[in-house]
Amino acid sequence: MNITPEALFNARRHFLKLGAGALVSSSAISQLLAELPKDLSLKYIPDSNPQNLTLNTLEQASNYVNFYEFSTDKEAPVKLSQKMKISPWNVGFFGEIKTEQMLEVDDLIAKFGLEERIYRFRCVEGWSMVVPWIGFPLYKLLDYLEPNSKAKYVKFTTRHDPAMFPDQAKGIFASIKHPYVEGLRMDEARHPLTFIAVGMYGKRLLPQNGAPIRLVVPWKYGFKSIKSIDLIECVEKEPLNTWQEQNPKEYGFYANVNPSVDHPRWSQAKERLLGKLTKQATLPFNGYEKEVAGLYAGMDLRKFF
Repeated sequence: MNITPEALFNARRHFLKLGAGALVSSSAISQLLAELPKDLSLKYIPDSNPQNLTLNTLEQASNYVNFYEFSTDKEAPVKLSQKMKISPWNVGFFGEIKTEQMLEVDDLIAKFGLEERIYRFRCVEGWSMVVPWIGFPLYKLLDYLEPNSKAKYVKFTTRHDPAMFPDQAKGIFASIKHPYVEGLRMDEARHPLTFIAVGMYGKRLLPQNGAPIRLVVPWKYGFKSIKSIDLIECVEKEPLNTWQEQNPKEYGFYANVNPSVDHPRWSQAKERLLGKLTKQATLPFNGYEKEVAGLYAGMDLRKFF
């Protein structure tokens, strides 16, 4: 099944709009932000931004999203997600851990505190952005859950609620199989860069960005950063992630950003930064090679793509 050509077509079309500055003060998201109550602001430790990355605007990052539970159109989730009930939101923790349990997102925030992480974000479709996420490292959560010796992987599952997500309500006619599933090897999950986000740009996540809680893995293609998490399970076997199940020839388990390994139908050597008309070179592991390359020492990254 070919999945991405339509997405790429939409990407090119909408990039022109974004690059032309069409989404500034008159956009739906700007209106939404103006109406946000103040209590959506978060207290966190700011990132010193040691790589001096230039941020994309919140308008750009929140008007151009892949959130297939709502629609394959990158702008549609802005409107379709606004009635999404995101509080209270309990996340289940199960599998090979000391104590299986459910915790509400605010309890997680209180337990682990919040910090900012300014990360590059690279989509497998060839576009990118820089986002200031707010959240906590996943290893803090795993330390609390105490996985046992059988726990080799961490499996993440998106909330399955067809009443809330229009595409899920289509059943077998949905764009992808729901619920959305992703996974990481345990050492990837425990890496200090791997992040659980509950906010961005100093405020709680907007619904279209994966509220109220999502994963961010900056050295992997964006589809690994699963949105609106419902379950986190520590498991013994490698989880079959959604896109790998959908098309195993094109989407692997690891999905590390790698300009030397092209997608079967397009080059991954360059990317278009959201808001820019020209392309820039894609960096190995999305610019985090020094930090994470050791995780894959000795592996054939063409085979384990």
